[in-house]
Amino acid sequence: MKNFDPEEWFPIVDEDGNTIGKALRSVCHDGKSMLLHPVIHLHLFNTRGELFLQKRAKTKDIHPGKWDTSVGGHISPGETPNEALMREAGEEIGLNNLVPVFLGKYIWESPRERELVNSYSSISDKFPVINKDEIDEGRFWELKEIRENLGNDVFTPNFEHEFKMMFS
Repeated sequence: MKNFDPEEWFPIVDEDGNTIGKALRSVCHDGKSMLLHPVIHLHLFNTRGELFLQKRAKTKDIHPGKWDTSVGGHISPGETPNEALMREAGEEIGLNNLVPVFLGKYIWESPRERELVNSYSSISDKFPVINKDEIDEGRFWELKEIRENLGNDVFTPNFEHEFKMMFS
């Protein structure tokens, strides 16, 4: 299983996404610093309108075992959001030729961290091949099924927030 390196560096950004510094993962996720760091989220739909969700691996340091966006990950120092999106899509679900559409960005704050989320969507009928080091399982969900499970501790809080904001 992939272990998360607490010594991994994250860029620190302002609310517009401009890099203003860098900090260690352990500092960004310590619940004290609340340093704003950028991430990407991808919502992968098939042509039937179903949304692929991943069940986060139990080794994840935040929300293990919860259903989440199709792809999600931190942006590395010097990497653009689009580069991070393509890297993470390849790493997590084995898809490399996606045509992403930018949906928007927002700040997500939890008791543990602050993230500048860059959200995208894409459409593909190629079934994702999940990376078992990153994801326990994955499947396509009908939007109705997602809506019926909101608020039932099935999904990550961030996914629920973003789903309601982007797709309701």
